[in-house]
Amino acid sequence: MFSAFSRAHAPLRPLRAAAVHAAKPRAAFRSSFRAYSTPPPAEKSNIGIYIGLAAVVVGGGASYFLWDAGKSATPNSAYVTLKANPTPMKEDFQKVYDKIAEILDDASDAGYDDGSYGPVLLRLAWHSSGTYDKDTQTGGSNYATMRFAPESLHGANAGLNVARDLMEKVKEQFPWISYGDLWTLAGVAAIQEMGGPKIPWRAGRIDGIQDQATPDGRLPDAGLGADHLRNIFYRMGFNDQEIVALSGAHALGRCHSNRSGFEGPWTFSPITVTNDYFKLLFDEKWVWKKWNGPKQLEDKKTRSLMMLPTDYVLTQDKSFKKYAKAYAEDQDLFFKDFSAVVARLFELGVPPHQWRSQEPWIMKSSSD
Repeated sequence: MFSAFSRAHAPLRPLRAAAVHAAKPRAAFRSSFRAYSTPPPAEKSNIGIYIGLAAVVVGGGASYFLWDAGKSATPNSAYVTLKANPTPMKEDFQKVYDKIAEILDDASDAGYDDGSYGPVLLRLAWHSSGTYDKDTQTGGSNYATMRFAPESLHGANAGLNVARDLMEKVKEQFPWISYGDLWTLAGVAAIQEMGGPKIPWRAGRIDGIQDQATPDGRLPDAGLGADHLRNIFYRMGFNDQEIVALSGAHALGRCHSNRSGFEGPWTFSPITVTNDYFKLLFDEKWVWKKWNGPKQLEDKKTRSLMMLPTDYVLTQDKSFKKYAKAYAEDQDLFFKDFSAVVARLFELGVPPHQWRSQEPWIMKSSSD
């Protein structure tokens, strides 16, 4: 539900292992823009082998294709490079996860939001996945089409250039990973490194072309109500319980008036995953904010927190309310349901035959 939302609040640090930065020096990044566009054969890990062959399109087979994203790629593009069957394994993706975890708190040095890039990376993963339409089988995380205009310029994606640019640096260090896998893995790392539950995840997304970009309007409008939420999330295949569980991601981050028009954090600890979002919805008295911006609520006690109309509706709609109340009373229940629905969200739009493994993986956190 996080259209128009980027994240943060005061200098509160997530519960993360401080040893991450001490153990891993910052790497110099190199320029590279290559990504998989067809699924690989199952072979042992061999990331180091690269072979540049002639620009040729192979119809069928299990070879890798690497599109040059700096060019205008089309299915018949001349900018195709073959790769000699390196098949990344779980340990290779763990290295990518570790790098993402390492740089999350670089936001503090950069003076970005509340000292963590975690919330904006989660928003990138969510917005790149939440465009899925189950009826047309379009959208979702498979093609990472937010790389292209006009999707990158949709109002709901305002500010996500920060996250995309940050992940581009990781892509330069691990050019073999697809953008779809990279962005969703960043979402997993963000949740786990900010104290949230383990998120089952697996690799296999491929990178598409501009023609596969989705139209505007597929992500939620924060100023609308229950019917709108159901229209958006039912289109993806979610039910009321899953809508509420996904809404719990608003424990993280903040809105920015120069992006969405809305302003402020949802909780007092916006870089730590908790069930505080649900608790605050019921424990605080919420009043309409008097200002020149769009309609939003603020807590009457401190006037420092905000809720959006799509948040407040969780306390008003009978079906939504029962799940929101349950999550407010039981964080373990919220974590369990949140883990399941986020894992499902991140897999939307990916054909089953593309997965590298039959069962999802659990990536190790920096504190493990």
